[in-house]
Amino acid sequence: MSEGNGNRTSTLDAAERDSLYLPLWMEGYNRPQPRSRRTLVIAVLLFLATVVSTLSVGAQFAEDYAHGVAPFTSDFAPWRSFATLRLLLMGLPFSFTLMTILLAHELGHFFACRYYGIAASYPYFIPFPSIFGTMGAFIRIRSPIVNRKALFDVGIAGPVVGFLFAVPALVLAIAYAKVVPGAGANAQLVFGVPLLMKLLAHLLHPGIDPHALLLHPIGSAAWVGLFVTGLNLIPIGQLDGGHILFSLSSENHRRISLAGVIALLFMGAIFSPTWYFWAALAFLFGFRHPVLLDRWEPIDTKRRVWALVALAIFILCFMPVPLTQTGS
Repeated sequence: MSEGNGNRTSTLDAAERDSLYLPLWMEGYNRPQPRSRRTLVIAVLLFLATVVSTLSVGAQFAEDYAHGVAPFTSDFAPWRSFATLRLLLMGLPFSFTLMTILLAHELGHFFACRYYGIAASYPYFIPFPSIFGTMGAFIRIRSPIVNRKALFDVGIAGPVVGFLFAVPALVLAIAYAKVVPGAGANAQLVFGVPLLMKLLAHLLHPGIDPHALLLHPIGSAAWVGLFVTGLNLIPIGQLDGGHILFSLSSENHRRISLAGVIALLFMGAIFSPTWYFWAALAFLFGFRHPVLLDRWEPIDTKRRVWALVALAIFILCFMPVPLTQTGS
């Protein structure tokens, strides 16, 4: 490949380029990439561990909701839910909803990879004793990516599918939310309100402050799904937004990623210190990108429209202050 300063073109003719990536297309349809049984066992064990961790956290969400107070009003002690099976199963609505959204997100990536014959791992979930019971999930891409179109489709599939699963859960939770003014007055952590939630609250509960809506744990899980979607669509490095950015403008990917990290640092200073963590994580993983077999094939108009859809989803989901710690 030659990378001139003007119009970048490949030194390979069309037939030679096809010989590079057509076998991957055929393999995607006829011979899926083999995965070892060991990786499947690891993926299943991580999935089950994350189910347990989200069940324990979800039980506390359910307990606070049953008492008519916002999440995190009582002391955060998810291990208490292991006292009895009945108590642990109270976390089922939260756990099922969140795991479904996260799994839908990763399967969007996974099946997009299969379509293009790209070798990818099973989805790996990350159980974590955090306020949500998980640090999310990921898949590993194990082979070169066919071209820009494939990279774009793989990158955007996860956020779009995850968003489509999160929205109905949020609509249902807001429609049947309890109106409890001051419900979060004694909460240790207060949820931010994404633009989508503000719009739905205005539509379904006109004149009611969104902070006065006490959501069922299903709604809390949908909120986490929106937060994860917005986070992944930030145009940095190897995040989904970074994949989309690279497919649209690979030559600007590194500098825009660096600008994004700097923006996160400013957000940490202005809005919430948690952005320092995400900036450090983005910088740690770096700005390198998967190999493209045909780097210079342009993105078509249809995908550019989908890029605008991804931008709209990002705006609807992103929150400068996702969580606020109170003095309670």
